[in-house]
Amino acid sequence: MSEYQTYLQERDKLDFYIQKGYRIKNITENLSGAFVELENDAQEKETLHIVTPEGRKYFSVLLIKQQKEGA
Repeated sequence: MSEYQTYLQERDKLDFYIQKGYRIKNITENLSGAFVELENDAQEKETLHIVTPEGRKYFSVLLIKQQKEGA
């Protein structure tokens, strides 16, 4: 699978959880990518493994947007 296709899958997963009311709670980055922990109001948690640079940029934008909405 191409890197772009991988990015599209990562973006779609992030969008899916954000639309379901999840918020980014924690990000852990390492050499194999970033682990984005999401949580909703019912304390349900999901962890996504983001490996593409474009995916990392995308969740960074979502995090900044989330912080601005909370302020």
